[in-house]
Amino acid sequence: MTNTPPVCNYEGSDYQQSFWEQGGRAYEDKAEAIALKRMLPKSGKLMLEVGAGAGRNTPRYAGFERIVVMDYSTTQLAQAQERLGRSDKYIFVAADVYRLPFRNGLFDGATMIRVLHHMADAPKALAQIQSTLQPGATFILEFANKLNLKAILRYWLGKQAWSPFTLEPVEFVKLNFDFHPKAIRQWLGSLGFNLEKILTVSHFRLGLLKRLIPSSLLAAVDGLFQPTGALFQLTPSVFVKAVLPGDPNTDVPLNVIDLFKCPDCNSGGLQEKTDHVHCPSCKAKWPFKDGIYDFRDKMK
Repeated sequence: MTNTPPVCNYEGSDYQQSFWEQGGRAYEDKAEAIALKRMLPKSGKLMLEVGAGAGRNTPRYAGFERIVVMDYSTTQLAQAQERLGRSDKYIFVAADVYRLPFRNGLFDGATMIRVLHHMADAPKALAQIQSTLQPGATFILEFANKLNLKAILRYWLGKQAWSPFTLEPVEFVKLNFDFHPKAIRQWLGSLGFNLEKILTVSHFRLGLLKRLIPSSLLAAVDGLFQPTGALFQLTPSVFVKAVLPGDPNTDVPLNVIDLFKCPDCNSGGLQEKTDHVHCPSCKAKWPFKDGIYDFRDKMK
């Protein structure tokens, strides 16, 4: 096993309840739904949702026949199961984004929403996702924008030491990073993606506005401004639609076990047992419990 960057682990967290359901984030949730609807393909075979958490966005990908609901935290995945139910449509996988357990060229769609800001090595994470995508695949990425208007004003007023104009990420809290839009574009371009659409989201992320204006109305107005992302990005959240060139491969494995490769030795041909997935090449055993494939740590 190679060393990988640190991971922000939400194991045991009540993030869905405390942040989304009780944290006054209805406006942000609705604004993100508008952005996703504008960017998502109408249909698809197999979607990879990286950092799915408790499945907040998963129902929005209904156009895809099957969805791999992936997160590092099994606590979050268990909550996603409660929300979505268990069916052939959803495959629940606990994994490290830096060591993805999926075969190359597999998915025709992927999303990574409110996740990149936890990546200490964002280019490495993006490269891992790119390797799992087939030609023609759509990748929707959301990132926390260091070039947001508030950061610019704070910098100009001397209330913030770091510059929002430089390309390097800024870690404002441990394992919480903001990124420059140009750096994101450069990273995606170097991986062969064509950028088809950029939307700015959460234009009105101010407590006073959220208290005074109903969330649906505020999100609708946000939606009117989102297309300005094609010209400039000054909001705290930015969505990017990136597409790999080429013709898609419609031959997607029907058996779940055939989606996986061993994250230790990168071999395919894994075997599904009662309580684990076995790698014949390196003999690794990866737990399978309560409907969740767990590729984080091997069984002893």
